[in-house]
Amino acid sequence: MAEGSKSTFVRAFDSAATAEAAVLIAAGQPVAVPTETVYGLAADARNPQAVARIYAAKGRPDFNPLIVHVANLAAAEQLGVFGAVERALAVRFWPGPLTLVVPRSADCPVASIATAGLGTIALRVPGHRAMQALLTATGAPLAAPSANASGGVSPTRASHVLATLDGRIALVIDDGPTMAGVESTIVRVRDGAVEVLRPGPVTADMLADATGLPVMGVTGSEIVAPGMLASHYAPGKPVRLGAVDFADDEFGIGFGALAGDYSLSEAGDLTEAAARLFDALHAGAASVKTRIAVAAIPADGLGAAINDRLARAAV
Repeated sequence: MAEGSKSTFVRAFDSAATAEAAVLIAAGQPVAVPTETVYGLAADARNPQAVARIYAAKGRPDFNPLIVHVANLAAAEQLGVFGAVERALAVRFWPGPLTLVVPRSADCPVASIATAGLGTIALRVPGHRAMQALLTATGAPLAAPSANASGGVSPTRASHVLATLDGRIALVIDDGPTMAGVESTIVRVRDGAVEVLRPGPVTADMLADATGLPVMGVTGSEIVAPGMLASHYAPGKPVRLGAVDFADDEFGIGFGALAGDYSLSEAGDLTEAAARLFDALHAGAASVKTRIAVAAIPADGLGAAINDRLARAAV
């Protein structure tokens, strides 16, 4: 077990670490825990003071809603109203990296601060053993945005969490690097279509196959789900996208045949690239080079999610 500076401790995932985290959550404190997408900063979604501590640790705007994680579909249906399409999506993709935005149930106990006062709630059943163990140990729905300072690069390793939150939270559960590497796909069902509010590992083609409905991008400017701010995932340096070569003062993030200081995937594999994306941006942020340049990424499939994150990092 490693110890962070001040009050942040890192514990390897096991039953003891889970029990320690559950005690902290019961006391109203947020803890960092891995999911299959990125590390999340989890707190009891029913406790407004606990959720406020998430916002305080992240420095997150209070109009940006949080995803609430639950153990299974039955638990989700206690918090939100599911139609036939939402239920079909949950059955197909949960547990997994899909978040569904649905109306709050009439007696939903989730604190309004977690949903930014909206009449909807963003729900997900995670597939990672550490988050599932914590959900079981606490018996609580857990609000859990990415475990990093708001607007910064999302964490895919425990060390990434410490880079911006060391001393600001009590505990990080370390279960190695995350698998998907980008945050969950967020969707809502509206007007006979599936609206993708944030691209992610569950692609538009997968959604269309599961529902038989048209899949469309987000329309309008209202913020109804996490990750919809124009500027997000910022590494603190200028970011140039679509690079075909790299300048001497640029930290080059390569893809396919274009090598760089850090390759997302030499084989041009989008799944591998997604898993390495935030690690690459962290490496670029830590580099002595003053700028970051990223090779062109295909826009199909998982490339849509990768390009979405890169576009927000470059703003």
